[in-house]
Amino acid sequence: MDAVIASHKPAARRLRAVPARTPVPAAPQPRLLPATPESLVAPFSRVVVVAPHPDDEVLVLGGTVAQLARRGHEVLVYAVTDGEASHPGSHAWPAERLRQVRPQESADALAQLGIAATVVRLGLPDGGLAAEALALAAHLQLAPGDTVFVPWRHDGHPDHEACARAALAAARTVGACCIEYPVWALVPEHAAHARLRHRTLRRIAVADDLVQAKARAVRAFQSQIQPDGGVAPVLPPSALQAWSGRFEWAMA
Repeated sequence: MDAVIASHKPAARRLRAVPARTPVPAAPQPRLLPATPESLVAPFSRVVVVAPHPDDEVLVLGGTVAQLARRGHEVLVYAVTDGEASHPGSHAWPAERLRQVRPQESADALAQLGIAATVVRLGLPDGGLAAEALALAAHLQLAPGDTVFVPWRHDGHPDHEACARAALAAARTVGACCIEYPVWALVPEHAAHARLRHRTLRRIAVADDLVQAKARAVRAFQSQIQPDGGVAPVLPPSALQAWSGRFEWAMA
């Protein structure tokens, strides 16, 4: 019987050797340098923020600018556009309404952060700054010793990149310091995020109470964080998450 059973046993399978998988290298990450707001700006330097849209002065560096304002630095914000093109085709948010609402949202956000800034509204066309870079550079009245903050020149938004080119040119002309900061490039699913690989970022530590103040300030941008009927908000939750927390970011 044992022989009969044995004759019906399936033949043992010969296992093939599986070659070891070549490890996939991790994606390159940006190099991080610790910083504080005070380490970025010389004493008595005026802080100038070039904001392509009414929120770009708060979303990424609001806590940093607030901390500098606390230290007695004068703050000037160039509001380059009124953000009127954020909701194309919307019945609830036509361009004229956005021109009124978005600057007020920005003012409310700055107040939440305790920033008593001088705001200069330039009224240039939202979405059309690539053609206005030279004119914008002429609008930026900078002085030697100013520290200028502007979105990164490779941020993946044409208005942000145009503002960077203009601010860099204007700062170079007078001998001001220009510091770029990523906005959309910080959002992992945005195409510009990959451009941060191999770059060096300053990781700026912000005071705990200003982290909370910034969260309140961001809620002032209701036109941007609320859905428009069935349309997703302009600023998705993933972006708000990338811009929140106790660290802020600037290019080194």
